[in-house]
Amino acid sequence: MNPICFDLEGPLSPQDNAYDLMKLIPNGDQIFEVISRYDDLLTMEGREDYEPGDTLALIVPFLVLHNISEADIAASATRATLNDGALELISSLKYSGWEVFCITTTYEQYANHITRDLGIVKRNIACTKFRLDKLKITLCKDDTALLEQTEQDILAIKADDSIIKQKLDSFFLKLLPRTQFGQAIRQIKPVGGRRKAAALKSFSRRMGQPLSCWVVIGDSITDFRMLKEVDNAGGLAVAFNANQYALPYATMGLASINVGDLAPVLKAWQEGGREEAEKTVRARAKAVDNDNRNNFHWLSSKGDIYDVIALHKRMRRLVRKEAGKLG
Repeated sequence: MNPICFDLEGPLSPQDNAYDLMKLIPNGDQIFEVISRYDDLLTMEGREDYEPGDTLALIVPFLVLHNISEADIAASATRATLNDGALELISSLKYSGWEVFCITTTYEQYANHITRDLGIVKRNIACTKFRLDKLKITLCKDDTALLEQTEQDILAIKADDSIIKQKLDSFFLKLLPRTQFGQAIRQIKPVGGRRKAAALKSFSRRMGQPLSCWVVIGDSITDFRMLKEVDNAGGLAVAFNANQYALPYATMGLASINVGDLAPVLKAWQEGGREEAEKTVRARAKAVDNDNRNNFHWLSSKGDIYDVIALHKRMRRLVRKEAGKLG
C-alpha cells in the first residue's frame, strides 16, 4: 500500500476558506491580507510559540465580532470547487492501491465536506478542530470595543511590514491575552507547520510506513516542514503551484492548471521509487509543449530556482486567483 498525502487548499481546491470567510464581513479581505502577512512575518522570525497557519486562530476574533458561524463555514464548503484533475487523480490512486491522506490547516467544517466529495476517508484527515459557536459566549462589551478599534487600526495600515508587526504584536500579544475572550482563543491550535509534520508522522506510524515511503504534496508556508521531512527521509515531496516558502524544501515541482499531470510521476514512484520518479520528471521537463501544463522540475539538488519560483507564482495566481497571493 503506497501512502500519499495532500494539502487541501492549493493542491486539491483553489479556494482559501479563511480568506473567503473574512470576505463575509465589511473590508474583511483587507483585514485578512494584513493578518496573513503578519503570519508570514512571525514564521520567518522563527518565533518559538508560533506556527505558520496560525492565521486561522488570529482571524477568529473578527469572525466572532461579525457573528460568522460554523454553519457559514459549512456553507462555504458547498460553494467550493475542486482543481481540474483532482477528483480523477484521487479516484485513480485509490484504484491503483494507494492510501490517500489529507493534512490541511483549514477548519474541520470545511475540510470534512471537501474531502468527503473527494472520497478521502475521515480517519485519513487531519485538520483544525474548531468550535466557533461556543466562543461567542465569551465576548463581552469591552472586547467588542477593542476589536472594533483594532479593525480600524488594521485598515489604516499600508504595506509596511514594520508597522504591521508593531500594531498586531500590540493587539495579539498584549491587549487580547488580557481578556477572557483572548484566553479562549488561545485554545485553538491550527494544523500548520510543525503540527502538519506531527500529523504526518502519526499517520506514518499507523500505516507502519516510514517517511521514505511517502509522497506528500503541498504549496505554501504551512507545508514547508512536512515537505522538508519527507524529502530529507528520501520520500517524494511535491510542490504544486507553490510559493517561495515551499519550493526550496521540495524534491520536485509541478506548475500546472491540472493536478492530474502528476499521475505519470506517481506511477513511476510506485514502480521504482525516487530514482524512477526523477527519471520521469527530468524526461518530461524536456518535453513541455504547453505553458500551462506539465511544467516539471527536479528540485532535489536545490540549485538556483528563481525561474521556477516565477513560473509557479504565475500558475498559482492563474489557478487560485486572489488566494494565490497569500503565503
